[in-house]
Amino acid sequence: MSMVKQTIDVDVPVRNAYNQWTQFEEFPSFMEGVEDVTQIDDRHCHWQTKIAGVRREFDTEIVDQLPDERISWRTVGGDVQQKGVVTFQWLDESHTRVSLAMDVEPHGLAEKAGDALGILDLRVKEDLKRFKGFIEEQGHETGGWRGRVSPSDIGGGHTGTATPSDAPVREAPGPMGAPGPTSTSPDAPGAWPTPGDHRGPGPV
Repeated sequence: MSMVKQTIDVDVPVRNAYNQWTQFEEFPSFMEGVEDVTQIDDRHCHWQTKIAGVRREFDTEIVDQLPDERISWRTVGGDVQQKGVVTFQWLDESHTRVSLAMDVEPHGLAEKAGDALGILDLRVKEDLKRFKGFIEEQGHETGGWRGRVSPSDIGGGHTGTATPSDAPVREAPGPMGAPGPTSTSPDAPGAWPTPGDHRGPGPV
């Protein structure tokens, strides 16, 4: 697998940046090659992409999601093998640092050649720039999901039903400037699936 890490500062509060990222079906608006994302439930999405003329479909599963701090995921089926984490760091009341780290398994000669040339790094960097433009131009998020998903939920029959203390709240658009907690780094404990979470040699 190939590791990609990119970071960008956005001129919105951490809550707004995080809430927007939870709106997975909006990803085609700023992610190159992403044609459609269908959210199946609170933890699973189905993706359709077309990159360098190659169409792929795959499913992702949220492994760890903590409001205003991080969202980590892995693929669980389809044509793509990857895992990653996006973290949100509060800089001040109106600025947030968004960091994206991904492990991706290139497929085919074209993708492997592109990976060797650093094309994946460039694409992720440009995606973050487009996210910055998307959220800053609006000035607020298009929606938000504030539920908690823990690594311990994986394989435990979790269906997205939260306890009263962390019940998910789907928020309407609107400016929210409350400071958020300082984010963990992409390498912090709990940000990545543990070996026990993996499904063997298939997608992780």
